[in-house]
Amino acid sequence: MNVLGLHLLLELRDCNSGLLNDLNHIRLAMLRAAEDAGAHVIGESFHQFSPQGVTGILAIAESHISIHTWPEYGYAAADIFTCGSGVQARKIAGTLVDVLECRDPEITEVVRGLLHESAVS
Repeated sequence: MNVLGLHLLLELRDCNSGLLNDLNHIRLAMLRAAEDAGAHVIGESFHQFSPQGVTGILAIAESHISIHTWPEYGYAAADIFTCGSGVQARKIAGTLVDVLECRDPEITEVVRGLLHESAVS
């Protein structure tokens, strides 16, 4: 079987609440994580909620990286979907765990686009 992509679902609990509410910190961390992992950023959108919380997405040539934060709960949900073999999705996940000072991460890996050998020519 061939696989087209890897999708990581991050449940980031017990994070630094101040960092979860800092749009600039999250944006720069996501951009750095993408670059360090070999992804090619082609677009971005970030938003600061009132009274708190941040949502953001990086469109990457290889798919996307997204995050939504709930500082009041010390929680963030992040999504990393990559296709091709050039991007290190797990490295992006590790960076997000580190930069948000997450003490209770849970990462679920899902392979996407399972193709039978006969479908690949």
